[in-house]
Amino acid sequence: MEEIVSIAPGRTCLFGDHQDYLGLPIIACAIDKYITLKAIKNNTNYFSIDLPDINQKRKIPVDFSHLKLEKRDFFLSTLRVLKRYNCIPNAGFDIHITGTIPINSGTSSSSALVVAWVQFLLETFGSKELLNPKSISQLAFESEVIEFNASGGKMDQYSIGLGNIIYLETGENFSYEILKTPITGIIMADSGVPKDTEGLLTKLKTNSWRAIEQVREQHQNFDVKNVDEKSIDNYIDLVSKELKPYLEATIGNYLVTKKALSAFKEDNFDIYKIGNLLNEHHHYLKNKLKITVPKIDKMIKSALQNNALGAKIVGSGGGGSIMALATENDEEKIISALKKAGAINVYKANVTGGAKVYIQKNN
Repeated sequence: MEEIVSIAPGRTCLFGDHQDYLGLPIIACAIDKYITLKAIKNNTNYFSIDLPDINQKRKIPVDFSHLKLEKRDFFLSTLRVLKRYNCIPNAGFDIHITGTIPINSGTSSSSALVVAWVQFLLETFGSKELLNPKSISQLAFESEVIEFNASGGKMDQYSIGLGNIIYLETGENFSYEILKTPITGIIMADSGVPKDTEGLLTKLKTNSWRAIEQVREQHQNFDVKNVDEKSIDNYIDLVSKELKPYLEATIGNYLVTKKALSAFKEDNFDIYKIGNLLNEHHHYLKNKLKITVPKIDKMIKSALQNNALGAKIVGSGGGGSIMALATENDEEKIISALKKAGAINVYKANVTGGAKVYIQKNN
């Protein structure tokens, strides 16, 4: 009996949180926590989906055309998107989905689920020409974001689909580069504080674009990518008091990301420089975009007091997780401190490869 196995990793954003939906670059990496989808053909016209981690079951007819798309129904949205690419199901499957990615923690469990589902559908019913990391990532983005007219960018899907550490240009001149500099010492800590991803993203995206548009009223060709540290104040003074923090964060985070890219490419890679840049990035997220909560602040402070090279909130904010960067000698001390600070789950994370799908034969 053949079993199709589709595996997708989690991700953490190193630099560029709240930049991809503005068409600005990010640096992110896939981490070794996974969503695993296993599928065996059945003799029905249904996908029978079992998600034991969240105690849910779902049956979706192979002919799904009559179903109404509900909010965050990524199974159905993906089927709709892939149908436009001539990936049309013609057989039912029993599907078992499990995961080690903490849910609602800022490490992209939802995006990993979508990527794993896309891979399975393409492997089973689609064109093999689309079964490559770039196409899988793009189709997952269309399924998770575009189909719902949502506020997110491309970072999550491409980080998971491509794997490793990537620099992603998310604007009109879309491109990506895999950064080959190895990085170790990543520690992830889940606060246990739930987050309102879409609500927060919508607010931040709207206000950031409003700030940019206020500048463009006086400088028609204004582009964040053309601003340097010496000229920031010239533009900040052009926006309303309400929107100043959003413009400061947009420009500041862009400059931090570009400095980080240069640091990753230096012949003598300096992990301490990366740590300092993580702290600078977190400054904009905490003090300008104000996406942290007291528990996150306590965890960040605790990590830094115990010799973390740098620490920042990850994901949309309002809760979720933090990441800290540590030398090998300090990892256990930082992990212990984060647990004492209230983190519900703390773990070392290794950079890993991208999503994959394969067929195995079971006796």
